Amino acid sequence: MEYTGIHHVSLIVTDLERAKHFYGKIIGFEEIERPNFDTRGAWYQIGNTQLHLIVYHEGKTLRGTVELDSADGHFAIRVTDIEAFIKRMEDHHVSKLTIPSNAAGWYQVYVSDPDGNLIEFHYHHEE
Repeated sequence: MEYTGIHHVSLIVTDLERAKHFYGKIIGFEEIERPNFDTRGAWYQIGNTQLHLIVYHEGKTLRGTVELDSADGHFAIRVTDIEAFIKRMEDHHVSKLTIPSNAAGWYQVYVSDPDGNLIEFHYHHEE
């Protein structure tokens, strides 16, 4: 058996239109077609991986805060131009936690979506 990568990450959201605005308009992810499941949601293509948003008010994974904490549960997305990403977040007035260097050699920027899902965007200095 061989593992070939992560197909998708799914996140619970409480307001689909607000989430779609954040992920599509502010972050800039490409929305893709989603099958007609019993639950509402949206899918996005990010390189070879997908992000699946699911409206599920009884979900247990919501953090209950939009506080930025790099040690809290999150997923990470690699970017090719961290400065352009930072400017995009500033243009949209998105709060961010910026860590220009760490032991792994990454430049990290943490943001939270409106439901408190924490996302790390990082750039490897040697890319």
